[in-house]
Amino acid sequence: MKLCELAPECIRAIHPYQPGKPISDLVRELGLEKYGVIKLASNENPLGTSPMAMEAMINALQEIARYPDGSGFELKNALSKHYGVNVDQIVLGNGSNDVLELAARIFLKPGASAVYSQHAFAIYPLLAQALGAHGITVPARLYGHDLVAMLNAITPETRIVFIANPNNPTGTLCDADDLLRFLERVSPDVLVILDEAYDEYLPEANKANSISWLRKFPNLLITRTFSKAYGLAGIRVGFALTNPDLADLMNRIRQPFNVNSIGLVGALAALQDIEFVKRSYALNRAGMLQVTTGLRQLGVEYISSYGNFISFRVRGDATNAIKVYQSLLEQGVIVRPLGVYEMPHHLRVTIGLESENQKFLYDLEQVLKTSL
Repeated sequence: MKLCELAPECIRAIHPYQPGKPISDLVRELGLEKYGVIKLASNENPLGTSPMAMEAMINALQEIARYPDGSGFELKNALSKHYGVNVDQIVLGNGSNDVLELAARIFLKPGASAVYSQHAFAIYPLLAQALGAHGITVPARLYGHDLVAMLNAITPETRIVFIANPNNPTGTLCDADDLLRFLERVSPDVLVILDEAYDEYLPEANKANSISWLRKFPNLLITRTFSKAYGLAGIRVGFALTNPDLADLMNRIRQPFNVNSIGLVGALAALQDIEFVKRSYALNRAGMLQVTTGLRQLGVEYISSYGNFISFRVRGDATNAIKVYQSLLEQGVIVRPLGVYEMPHHLRVTIGLESENQKFLYDLEQVLKTSL
């Protein structure tokens, strides 16, 4: 028997997560000029990186021969002040995916189960499968989380419920009161992970006061990231906020230097760059209006989104969505097909700069005329 055949079946059966196509891949595959390609596939910040973070990271390059601060002391203290939590409630990660995995490793194992919504972030079922746990997919309601159905799907073996809010890739948002009622009804021996990667893009009126809920619900874990509104996707810094006992367990199993020194100083500076986050929010709001207006003018159905992206439906059968995706690639526009999310008729586009949004809408119009 070959060595790899001895690996658990749950590992060998995994279909790896497919990120958005990099610009370099498209340039190489189609021979396009790099400057003419726009990537609207991975929900990155079109403004780039916080200037304060960029300066801090450049200065930190002088010290890269040394290991980073494994405790993340300065960043955790800044996060503590920013969010009004204690330092011992914070876990740092190599992106928010890292802290999601840490929590999953603690509670998921063969015989346990995890509950998540249909059309939710693809990492949730991957984590359950990789750890040999049973994944329970709850049918979505209007492409969003059906919290009542998710509550009813919990079994005595359930250890984690994943809730993405706003959800990726649909952009849907759970009502704060509904979330609170869910937490009040869920068993205290089930961990509820509230994935808030896109929280900075929410209007204040739509934000749940979720961090205040940590005082009442020790089975709540909130994840955030510096990859989206803060513009640090390439540096990979995320964090979790939870009760001190769970944070302690997560810190016991995380890699000693899971956040690199450049990421630590970049995130610390980005957290202080309030103006950059405000600009990112304003640009996204304007861009969302631009794209949705354009889609309506083209007669294209879309899902109203609270993130920095929007998913739209290509008319006809599922092969049409792939045709449109491929045709957009040929025009130098990278979007994201959603077949892996059980949405084979949909594509997701990140909100970009005004000029990028305009190119996408123009090219989409041409593609719809010629490809379908």
